[in-house]
Amino acid sequence: MGCGTWAWGNRLLWGYEPSMDSQLQEVFNLCISNGVTLFDTGDSYGTGRLNGRSEILLGKFDRAYQGIDKENICLATKLAPYPWRLTRNSMVAAGKASAQRLGRNIDLVQMHWSTANYFPWQEWQLLDGLADLYEQGLVKGVGLSNYGAKRLRQVYKKLSDRGVPILTLQVQYSLLSTYPVTELGVKDVCDELGIKLIAYSPLCLGILTGKYSPDNLPRGLRGLLFKQLLSGAKSLLACLREIAQFRQKTMSQVALNWCICKGTIPIPGAKNPEQAKQNIGALGWQLEAGEVAQLDRAAAKVDKTMVQNIFQSK
Repeated sequence: MGCGTWAWGNRLLWGYEPSMDSQLQEVFNLCISNGVTLFDTGDSYGTGRLNGRSEILLGKFDRAYQGIDKENICLATKLAPYPWRLTRNSMVAAGKASAQRLGRNIDLVQMHWSTANYFPWQEWQLLDGLADLYEQGLVKGVGLSNYGAKRLRQVYKKLSDRGVPILTLQVQYSLLSTYPVTELGVKDVCDELGIKLIAYSPLCLGILTGKYSPDNLPRGLRGLLFKQLLSGAKSLLACLREIAQFRQKTMSQVALNWCICKGTIPIPGAKNPEQAKQNIGALGWQLEAGEVAQLDRAAAKVDKTMVQNIFQSK
């Protein structure tokens, strides 16, 4: 099952309205026509309610698309280990419900997060459920999300004993969130075990696009977070801007290309065709090794990085 080098992350669809459907369909079509065929979502993504609305929309876009690479479309979803999902059968039922919303079998099913930090015994039952989905032919592949290197090895052994390969691991990874790779060492373990690393939030909620500044912040809690991060990221953003200008690219394109150069599949979101075109502009070229090293040094000097996902395991 091919993943490519870039994917569309279809998360919560903040501010979604039915009138956006045509734009989102255009984004979907544009991505595929430019070689982006992996689409990532989750059964907890909706419009303020945990009702799988994102999966319904993605299935709708998939059915409507009739262009090139139709056969290569990979629909990936994440199943949340909710407290009421306690048995392997509950995970199988969740997978079947997601497939029904998508309108077809899931290509890549992923555990949305690890419960190792607060309810470790629950996780083994749910992982058995993921393996059951694979063995029953209801999914083509199995992946994980928010797992650290230590827990990844444990889960890899468990699933390997059943003959179920782990294809992918998703972690929060960007120039402002290198912790899973630099501190937890997940990339080294993924390379060793033949697992592809997927980078979610590769633009750090938009900070790395250069759109925001201390005088131009989003509203609410996001604005408070940005205010803290921007003050410590001035040198990194300056470095990003300098390379972007030299390359005649946007800052977001350079930030995404950095993720690709690090051997990951970034999954930025896009709510309109213009955003999709911006993201697609990260493909077809590659930063020089010196530029990657320059960005690495600038990222290492940032005194306040992005807050880590509370479910990220060690």
